[in-house]
Amino acid sequence: MPKPIKVGIVGYGYASKTFHAPFLAMLEGFELTTISSSDASKVHADYPNVTVASSPEALFADPEIELVVIPTPNDTHYPLACKALAAGKHVVVDKPFTLDVKEAEDLQQRAEKAGKLLSIYHNRRWDSGYRTVKKILQDGCLGDIKYYESHFDRFRPVVRQRWREANIPGAGIWYDLGPHMIDQVLQYFGKPQAITVDLGAIRPGAEAVDYFHAMLDYADKKIVLHSTTLAAAPMPIYTIHGMKGSYVKYGLDTQEDALKSGAVPRGEHWGEDPNLGVVTLSQGDDMVSQSWANEKGNYGGYYEAIYDAIRFGKPNPVTPSEAIDIMKLIEAGMQSAKEKRTIENIF
Repeated sequence: MPKPIKVGIVGYGYASKTFHAPFLAMLEGFELTTISSSDASKVHADYPNVTVASSPEALFADPEIELVVIPTPNDTHYPLACKALAAGKHVVVDKPFTLDVKEAEDLQQRAEKAGKLLSIYHNRRWDSGYRTVKKILQDGCLGDIKYYESHFDRFRPVVRQRWREANIPGAGIWYDLGPHMIDQVLQYFGKPQAITVDLGAIRPGAEAVDYFHAMLDYADKKIVLHSTTLAAAPMPIYTIHGMKGSYVKYGLDTQEDALKSGAVPRGEHWGEDPNLGVVTLSQGDDMVSQSWANEKGNYGGYYEAIYDAIRFGKPNPVTPSEAIDIMKLIEAGMQSAKEKRTIENIF
């Protein structure tokens, strides 16, 4: 058995505490050794045996650390990843990859020059919902897909005092949730021909984008991505219409809420989603509806793939090239909203 990969995490905010540390501390093959933080007591309350570095630079200087994870505010992803790669580390950057395409392409080049793995944490590929839709599309029961609509809605009417909702570069849900939803569409259907986006800050006192409605154009289908922070009533997470039938699913993946509650991400029931979607198929003159079993979600699958990529040379689970395509659509969406027009020739 190869030796464990020693890991350092930059910062210990919400993303680190919820989405990264629980898996890196639990999965065989990793040893979470160091977290950089200005509040050692906060780290040691959860991980008493982890070393707390005084700064990211001190973490990067540790020769024992092979992999650095960067789940920090979006405008720090690029400079921190540059330093980590220069220090000879493999790097995982939380989404969004960077603030813009130029930074993303530069990081890709730096990683290739350094000969190090650079991956982007698009954990929503390991959502129950994403994996279930992928299974349905592979099954082909809906026929040729003509319409796909995805929602990532929440009800948060009060603006919070945090960087994600501040008037700073990279804040707002277009940068936060948009990359997840775009990534899923690219995985399902490939690159669109054009994008039209409406962005808004619709809550009282909102300084960052808290609403978006994006339409992606393909030659043979229409794609709609929607998110708002003012959805008190549930909307379908997925609405998919094909030539033979439809699929409608309510309810987000359960893993984030479980992790927020402090659940340990293991066990046979981890990642199960009790909210079944419904497939409606045309059978002659009748429409017949039935529940469709959900695939299990497993965010740990991302890091299992990272381990295999570093130790055994297997494929990077989320490549810089894939994340660059996402950033191109994020940028094009912002241009579309600003200029109030459809943006073509994105790739």
